[in-house]
Amino acid sequence: MIIDINMHWLPEDLLTNESLRDKFVHIVPRAYGEYAESTTIPGTNQKQITISKPKGYENLNFGPEHVSPKGRVEAMDEAGVDKAILRIPCWQEWLDLEMSRKLNDGMAKYINQHPDRFYGLGIVPPWGDKESFKEAERCINELGFVGMEVAAHYGNLYLDVEEFRPYFRKLNKLGVPVCIHHVPLPVDYGSIYEFANLRRLYGRCVCQSTMLGRILFSGLLDECPNLILIPTMLAGGFFAYVNLIAPERSGVKEEMERFDLVADKLKGYLEKNIYFGISHPSTWGKAQLECAVKVHGADHILFGGSYPVRREWLINGVKYVKSLDISEKEKSLILGENAMKIFNIR
Repeated sequence: MIIDINMHWLPEDLLTNESLRDKFVHIVPRAYGEYAESTTIPGTNQKQITISKPKGYENLNFGPEHVSPKGRVEAMDEAGVDKAILRIPCWQEWLDLEMSRKLNDGMAKYINQHPDRFYGLGIVPPWGDKESFKEAERCINELGFVGMEVAAHYGNLYLDVEEFRPYFRKLNKLGVPVCIHHVPLPVDYGSIYEFANLRRLYGRCVCQSTMLGRILFSGLLDECPNLILIPTMLAGGFFAYVNLIAPERSGVKEEMERFDLVADKLKGYLEKNIYFGISHPSTWGKAQLECAVKVHGADHILFGGSYPVRREWLINGVKYVKSLDISEKEKSLILGENAMKIFNIR
């Protein structure tokens, strides 16, 4: 079974329902540097929502292909994907509880139209209030979602801070996997925003690697040892930094020790608590993906296509993983077996 763990979903009427569209636009906090607006796609009469940070530098574009279910199942069939796990793309950073409930209900309704193909991730504001806890429980116990989703940071706060601990303690008790979707930019973005590819691609990687590094050093996983966290985009290429940020004890005499010698502890977290979503295989390159498999292990990597950001990423994604110079068993783990185990899919 081949499972895509990163397929985007938004309400079908997001761009045509003026009231709903306005709520989405105005929920983005302009006072903190984001700027959202509804515009007409050049050369068409179709609406889109764009989000910039800072103003004038687009990070997100949501057009008709993001909300239309037309062609979704057909694209999965063409790609050879049997099932997909739906998630809200990027908006979860700003959603309030009322909007989260509406989106959870809408996603559940859509999944019920295709129960043999789709699963869902629930969303709530992760600030730890009782109503958010109730909604998280409803997502799992009533709506049948297979996990929850959070953003890599909320405003200037990464996930390791005390404000989010009550929510993570709740998820730890629920025992459900938590997918961490990238945010368009890291908290500190001043040196990369001027260039589109640095802003829109590299910025997400900096965001994810910073988030995961902070979690590993913060003590969160000591407090919540049952958490299973699955960041997108290979956690920003985290495979390249594992040994660097967790140096072993020196084999020769040193004048002083400049680093925290926590390699075993951090690698224990990576083995038990952290899994990595590819997001879109072909963008990484074969050498990089093969390196990620060698460092993290195929049993810790999960396939995703980020449909519909680029249809090609889904259509050619499975073939790309199958083209890697790794064993057939490793390919099966990445393409579906890991997801079946983690999300309890049968």
